[in-house]
Amino acid sequence: MEEKINAVLDKLRPFLINDGGNIEFIKYEDGICYLKFSGACEICALNNVTLNEGIKEALINEIPEIIDVQLV
Repeated sequence: MEEKINAVLDKLRPFLINDGGNIEFIKYEDGICYLKFSGACEICALNNVTLNEGIKEALINEIPEIIDVQLV
């Protein structure tokens, strides 16, 4: 599961890195993927939008086992 998640995140990372940030996979447990923003993404006022409308949507669409994505 970790490999699948990181494969999806690897497609999205260039956009985050371009804005001075990044995202890190923390763990997958009971259908929930836990992630952590770093760099500029960590303090960005729009990181919830990035999470919900970009990262979460991509992960749930590409990996059916994921039912939610949360930040730690």
